[in-house]
Amino acid sequence: MSDQAPSACFRYQLLATELENQINGGLYKAGDRLPSLRTLQSRTGLSVSTINQAYIEMEKRGLVEPREKSGFYVRPLLKNFPPPSKAIPTTAGRPRPVTIGSENEAILAILQNEDVTPFGAALPSGQLLPVKQLAQSAQKISARYFRGSGLDCGTVSGVPELKRQIAGRTIGIGRHIDEEDVVVTHGCMDAIQLCLRAVTRAGDIVVTESPTFTCYLQLIRDLGLLALEIPTDPVSGIDLKALEKALRHNRVSACLLNPTFQNPVGFDMPAERKEQLVRMLGKKEIPIIEDDIFGELYFGATRPLSLKYFDTAGLVLCCSSFSKTLAPDFRVGWVLPGRFKDRVDRLKTNAYTVLSKLPQLILADFLKNGHYDRHLRKIRTAFKNQVCCTIQAIGRSFPEGTKLSAPSGGYILWVELDSRIDGMELFNLAWEQRICVVPGAITTNSDGSKNCIRISCGHPFTERSEKMIQALGRIIAGMLE
Repeated sequence: MSDQAPSACFRYQLLATELENQINGGLYKAGDRLPSLRTLQSRTGLSVSTINQAYIEMEKRGLVEPREKSGFYVRPLLKNFPPPSKAIPTTAGRPRPVTIGSENEAILAILQNEDVTPFGAALPSGQLLPVKQLAQSAQKISARYFRGSGLDCGTVSGVPELKRQIAGRTIGIGRHIDEEDVVVTHGCMDAIQLCLRAVTRAGDIVVTESPTFTCYLQLIRDLGLLALEIPTDPVSGIDLKALEKALRHNRVSACLLNPTFQNPVGFDMPAERKEQLVRMLGKKEIPIIEDDIFGELYFGATRPLSLKYFDTAGLVLCCSSFSKTLAPDFRVGWVLPGRFKDRVDRLKTNAYTVLSKLPQLILADFLKNGHYDRHLRKIRTAFKNQVCCTIQAIGRSFPEGTKLSAPSGGYILWVELDSRIDGMELFNLAWEQRICVVPGAITTNSDGSKNCIRISCGHPFTERSEKMIQALGRIIAGMLE
């Protein structure tokens, strides 16, 4: 093959297909390293850039995965699970108060228990965090901090150094973001509660996806708001037709959405649908509170676009934090509040929720020195492998008929089981063996998702993980007898 070979396809596509056929024919097996760019160049006569494009194309096809400073490797073949069913809450289109019982609160407390198998809480393992580099930044910043005016109280909206770094990372998040557009918060949930308080008052209606993150429902309840659940598709996200219908019959004050690697289903809403959603709500001047906390954890070549990217009217309040990627214990998040910045600033000032300067300055130094991007490249590969290993284990141990999400980022799996399975009962039986999963029932304000569970893949997949998946499979099989 040479760069001059005529073809109806691009040359890199021909090479990708040829290598795919070799993988399917058994020449390269799962885990094998593919030839280097230079080796293939000498074999084929193609340019290095063409060969690199071929490998990127194969990555998009799900055939190979890159490993930093090591090349491309054949990905393990995953069992082809059917996707979970579209979630249609029994309360779809009807706003209602959130009714979360004490049992749900107890489950959330269990999820934080460090002594259980880490399939519950959606947090990264400490083994994956750049402790050494963060410690270096901490040591350097601490020396300056205590020599100068570090013990003085910081500003309400955050230290300029961190705001500048966050603003510089907004490719794919929004256009023309300046450091003055950023408000630093006590984590992502603090950002979301500030946004809800800025755009709603008690009794207002807030649209949510169904299923959704349990803590959103708690927050809506605590603020005296009404939840309006809209069905979601496990691939394309929130049902835009159902949303449009709901908007015609209800006076909605805000939407609280997680469109990129959504928790708990894991979908990444396609960019064209995100744009359509922003336009639909923009026509009605309805604010969108966007949780983009998993946005940096994409498995493909580029970061998915956010809702904020399509926002030209300042109606999208984009929230995120470093808790899922870098430093959960720092509890440092932020929000890009758009036209509502003055309201968010005022709420922070009135509550006087000033975040300590020290963790902000440590993170700013870490980001400034380029450590974060290197860390993200490593952790994306780790999460992708952990998700793949968990899917493979589920394929080996769960009964036929299991449906499973296929996330292209993040580290959460949504599992739909036989309709006879009660996820809450499964949670209780699993907890007796100190295995923790999230029952689907606590992710909705209706009777939906009862036969579903959420599994976190934030920790390295080990022999113990495999045994716990096997134990879950046995519990499920026993429930079906």
